[in-house]
Amino acid sequence: NDRILVAEGYDSVKGDYFYRPIGGGIEFGELSKTTLIREIREEIQAEITNISFLGTVENLFTFNGRTGHEIVMVYEAEFVDSTFYQKDRFNGIEDDGSIFKLYWKPLREFQQGKLRLVPEGLLELIKK
Repeated sequence: NDRILVAEGYDSVKGDYFYRPIGGGIEFGELSKTTLIREIREEIQAEITNISFLGTVENLFTFNGRTGHEIVMVYEAEFVDSTFYQKDRFNGIEDDGSIFKLYWKPLREFQQGKLRLVPEGLLELIKK
């Protein structure tokens, strides 16, 4: 329904809110699709299906005053449990035990510049 599941982030140096899809780092010897399945299980205890690769985004960024570089493999997928689509927001959990909030946000809010989606270039890839 033209929504994307994202976590809200905040850069305290820039005073800037941003949103990014959930995911995680690829472990040695692990394929990116396998990483996606594992990370979704670990972070929100969910299973996904109909996984399709959309493309790759390379991103140079600054977060909380530190420079970063990431190569992001972007996938589209569906939840097996359809009740995830009925929630406006819910919590996820990181490896370190910290809790983060996930939101379903309309793509139009990013397209209209009301909200910022990262990594840079992701919105263009999704629109294709």
